[in-house]
Amino acid sequence: MEEKKELSLIEKYLTFWIFLAIILGVTLGYTYPDVSNIIAAMSIGTTSVPIAIGLILMMYPPLAKVRYEEMGKVFHDLKLLVFSLTQNWIVGPLLMFLLAIFLLRDMPEFMIGVILVGLARCIAMVIVWNELAEGDRELAVGLVAFNAIFQILFYAFYIYIFITLALTKIEFFGRVEADIGIAEAAKTVFIYLGIPFIGGFVTRYAVFKLKSKEWFEMVLSPKIGLITPIALLLTIVIMFSLKGEYIVELPYKVLRVAIPLTLYFLIMWFTTFFIAYKFRVNYNKATAVSFTAASNDFELAIAVSIAIWGIHSDQAFATVIGPLIEVPVLISLVNVALKLKKRFYGV
Repeated sequence: MEEKKELSLIEKYLTFWIFLAIILGVTLGYTYPDVSNIIAAMSIGTTSVPIAIGLILMMYPPLAKVRYEEMGKVFHDLKLLVFSLTQNWIVGPLLMFLLAIFLLRDMPEFMIGVILVGLARCIAMVIVWNELAEGDRELAVGLVAFNAIFQILFYAFYIYIFITLALTKIEFFGRVEADIGIAEAAKTVFIYLGIPFIGGFVTRYAVFKLKSKEWFEMVLSPKIGLITPIALLLTIVIMFSLKGEYIVELPYKVLRVAIPLTLYFLIMWFTTFFIAYKFRVNYNKATAVSFTAASNDFELAIAVSIAIWGIHSDQAFATVIGPLIEVPVLISLVNVALKLKKRFYGV
C-alpha cells in the first residue's frame, strides 16, 4: 500500500517563499538599479538565456512525474471524464477570461496574464491537493496525464483564440494590443512545454528500464522535484529586481490580480464539487475532479508570458501572482473538502 502523500517543506510554505522572493527581488532592483543591464547582457535578442534555461528546468520535473501509463484509467467512467474535460477545457478558461475582462479591463496587460493562467490546466501539483483531501488517486493521476497531453496539443491554439481573436477582434472589450500569431504561440509552447515534456517522458521511462518504477517514484522523483520551486523562486527574484522602482505600486497591483484569481479557484472548485455530488459521484472522485478543475499549471503560464512579452512585462507579473494565490487557497480547500466529506457523505 502506497503511503499518503504529504507536502514537502518547500511546498507547504511556497506562498511564504514567493513573498520572500518578491521582496528580495524588489530590494535588489531598488538598491542596485544596474541589475537590469546585467540581465540584459545575458540575452540573445529578446530572450534571456539564463531565464529560458530556468523556465525549461522549471517545467521538466512535473512533466517527468506525470504517470502517462495510467492515463487510460480515466476511461473507466466516460460520463465523469466528459464532465472533467468540460470543466477544464471549456468552463475554466471561459470563467477566467470573463473574470479578467470585468475585473482588470483597465489593466489590459494584467488581464492577459490572468487569462494565460486560466488557459494553463493543472498538472502534477494537483495530485498533492487531491492526496491531502483523500480524493481518488487513480482518477486524479489519469486526469493529470490527460491534461498534460491536451496542453501540448491545444495551449497555443487557446492562446490564439482567447487572446488574439477574442481580445483584439471583439470591439466590446476595447482595443487591446495582444496580436499573437498561432505560429509564435506554438513555437513558444514547444520550447517551454514540448522540450521539457520530451525530456521528462524520456527520463521517466528510461529510468523505468534501467532501474525500476519504484526507484523513480521513491528516489529520483523527490530529488528532481526540488528543481521546479528553486527555478520558480530564482525567476521571481530576477523578475522583481527589474521592478525595484515600482515598490510603492506593487501591493495594489498584487491585490488587483489576486481578486479574479481567488474568485476563479473558489468558483471552479465549489461548482465542480457540488455538480459531481448531484451526479451521485462518490466523495473520492468528486474531490479528484474538483481539484483538477480548480488548479492551474502556473509554471507554464509564467514561461509563456515571459517568452512572449519579456520578463519585465506586466503580463509576466500577473502570472507570477498565480502560485502566490493558488497555494494558500487550495490548501484551504483541502480542509473544506474534508469537512464536506463528513457533512454530505457521512464518512
